[in-house]
Amino acid sequence: MLQDQRKDPEVRKNAAEALGKIKDPRAVEPLIEALKDKDFRVRWNAAEALGEIGDPKAVKPLIAALKDKDSTVRLYAAEALGKIKDPRAVEPLITALKDEYSEVRWHAAWSLGEIQDPRAVEPLIEALKDEDSGVRLSAAWSLEKITKEHFGREVAKWEEWLKKQKAGE
Repeated sequence: MLQDQRKDPEVRKNAAEALGKIKDPRAVEPLIEALKDKDFRVRWNAAEALGEIGDPKAVKPLIAALKDKDSTVRLYAAEALGKIKDPRAVEPLITALKDEYSEVRWHAAWSLGEIQDPRAVEPLIEALKDEDSGVRLSAAWSLEKITKEHFGREVAKWEEWLKKQKAGE
């Protein structure tokens, strides 16, 4: 049902959603193909389903989906990468912290906290300056998760901490 482009996109969307709920690893390849569907609803449900399944084979296609023209697809791709927790996603998620849509930035910040890679610390400190409060909150949560420090959204304290860390290297 996912590959038949003649079918109603609603059917493909629902199939992708159902496959994510079932979490059957046999669905990974068809869901990866569904990331290329012409209908954005199919693509974002495929991204979400791949995150639920958590198979590392989906990392590269999900990284590619971070550049999808639809912001909803990008945010679900970012979220899925956080659920998979593969370090290959760190740099692309750092790039996604600059996405034009705050929801994508918020999910990218959250996912970086899930992966807990120290490469994300400095970009997350920068994300504390984001105009969107949700992005700032997500960045603070992720920083605390990665560093085990508790400075909340206080940029100056995080910058001071980072400076001390770099001096101690």
